[in-house]
Amino acid sequence: MSLNAWSKRWLIGALLTLLLLAACSLPLALKTNSLNEAGGTEPYVKQLRLLANPLLLELENRQHQLKNPAFREKLRSLAREIGITLTYAALDGEILLDSNPSAEGKHLNLRTLLYGESDDFPLLPTNEGNSFTVAFPVMDDPSGIRQVGHALISVPVSLLSSAHSAPIPYTFMLSGVFILLLAMMLIIMRIKVKKRLISPIRELRQHAESILKGNYAEQVRYSRPDEIGDLYAMFDLMRTEIEHLHHRRNRQEQAQKELITNISHDLRTPITTLKTYIEAIMDGISPDHDTLMEYMQVMRTNADKTASLVEDLLLHALQELGHISVEKRETYSRPVFEAMLAPIGHMVHLKGLHYEGPARIPNVLIRMDPTRMEQVISNIVANALKHTEAGDTLRISTELESGRFIIAIEDTGKGIRPQDMPFVFERYFKGQASPAAGHVHEGTGLGLSICKNIIEAHDGHISFSSQEGKGTRFRIDLPIV
Repeated sequence: MSLNAWSKRWLIGALLTLLLLAACSLPLALKTNSLNEAGGTEPYVKQLRLLANPLLLELENRQHQLKNPAFREKLRSLAREIGITLTYAALDGEILLDSNPSAEGKHLNLRTLLYGESDDFPLLPTNEGNSFTVAFPVMDDPSGIRQVGHALISVPVSLLSSAHSAPIPYTFMLSGVFILLLAMMLIIMRIKVKKRLISPIRELRQHAESILKGNYAEQVRYSRPDEIGDLYAMFDLMRTEIEHLHHRRNRQEQAQKELITNISHDLRTPITTLKTYIEAIMDGISPDHDTLMEYMQVMRTNADKTASLVEDLLLHALQELGHISVEKRETYSRPVFEAMLAPIGHMVHLKGLHYEGPARIPNVLIRMDPTRMEQVISNIVANALKHTEAGDTLRISTELESGRFIIAIEDTGKGIRPQDMPFVFERYFKGQASPAAGHVHEGTGLGLSICKNIIEAHDGHISFSSQEGKGTRFRIDLPIV
């Protein structure tokens, strides 16, 4: 289920729950209101008792003065001040005192007027029209041992508290307001979720589909600095990295095609030369031994070139698979490196450069593959010859430093351009060779990349420093046993 559908269903469910809660609360509110209207009289009785209490005390305490006209008028006057109507009847129903003197002497049917009993009062109230009437017992003394009559107290409903006459209780009104506010908050939350979460996710999905189709140029933007903004920023970084890797892969594929093409072309020349000289020898063109030896030397040179190209191609294949063969064995450094460096001086001199070999090679035990190590040094020297001119100097030094065997190969050539430095150890990369080195084989762009892999297979490290116009220095350090 999508997030949009889930949030929509969740909102509908929450609103239905609120509606059900409101529907359940409405009958309770109506029932409470009907109870207030039909029989919730006890609060009125208490209020009326408080109003009539001074009058009832006068009746109970001064029963013997009831026939006194002045006392009777005092009771009527007190009833008017309070705002009530007083009817005092004997136990047989005869009206002994009334706010309306003309009613005195008449008889009341107490059995009809007074019905039921209450916990607080012997007689329940009667409620007629806009007035409220309660019958209170009148005792003959404060001790309350013997009842002598009934005091019927009537009061307009308007004088009593109207708190219980509200059509809908305040609590239920407040609950309704809360339910409405909660419903509004849920709707607003749904809108916010759709705008701030669902819509950005849909947009991010569209960007992802564009990337799958190969469109890496479209930037991903989000203006708010929140969690979704962080996600957008990380997505755009991923897009940039994918774009970089895509272009890099395309460059590598193109370089690989060019490599195969160049090697095929470069192989054709020495093989053709070999074939031509072999045919010349077979045809007896060489007149004497010296000419034959000269032919053999040319054939050997071209065979070496062919072998070198095949070796580069083989190492490239092994590098692709991550399986460059390095067979390390323990050997002393001095004899091995003396044998490696001896022919280099002669080759450098032939190119018109000055050569400075190591003054002394430390003789320590090293685990290495001499063949692969010779290949590393030869590649670095050949690379230096491409970037030097006649009269420059090539210097090789060796030393021990912090338990490591250090080999430094330094030239005073034109150096490496700053824009080329990050790519020196990448496959297929070929820097610009010097004009004087045009006769030097340009190679395949695999040399330094292969060197790096071989040195790392020896648990060593290779690095360089260069300044354009002043030369380059490669540094190799190897662990000793």
